[in-house]
Amino acid sequence: MSRSIVKTSKAPAPVGPYSQALRCGNLLFVSGQIPLDPENGELVLNSFAEQCHRVLLNLKLILEAGGSNLERVLKVTIYMKNLAQFNELNEIYSEYFDASKPARACVEVSALPKGVSVEMDAIAEI
Repeated sequence: MSRSIVKTSKAPAPVGPYSQALRCGNLLFVSGQIPLDPENGELVLNSFAEQCHRVLLNLKLILEAGGSNLERVLKVTIYMKNLAQFNELNEIYSEYFDASKPARACVEVSALPKGVSVEMDAIAEI
């Protein structure tokens, strides 16, 4: 099965030795996204809500660059520093995945890259 790296300047460049996404067959594996603004490389840290929106927008842009979209997402994994913000996350998440409702895992972690509060990755159909 052939595989290829997906790269777009519309989303933040990786902060380590990995790809934004990898396409393999009819699946797209999107690496964990943090709230980095792709235009200036700066973190979006004003509020938890803004971080969530930026992360989901980054996922959306990479999905589209890989030939998919939010409606074709099969699985999302969410990493949060504070599960007390779970309800707020769900409200924002529903704006992006209201109809498609992919499978999902959400876990609390002690730390995330660059000190952000949330990170998400995804697997989607192409």
